Amino acid sequence: MPKFKNRQCHFTKEGIKFIDYKNTDLLNKFITKYRKITPSYYSGTSLKSQKELASAIKRARYMALIPYTT
Repeated sequence: MPKFKNRQCHFTKEGIKFIDYKNTDLLNKFITKYRKITPSYYSGTSLKSQKELASAIKRARYMALIPYTT
């Protein structure tokens, strides 16, 4: 399980304050090919952003914007 050090959070680097569940292009960057949420040690997101990202992905799945499986 490799850890990527010196990696900045994508959302703080871009200045994104709110992760919108309707922005599926952004959310698909943080989903694996098996439609699982990418862990923060791979994606480099901070803990706060990872929690917001996970809830946005789950909300988008519930609203049928992103499929649950491939």
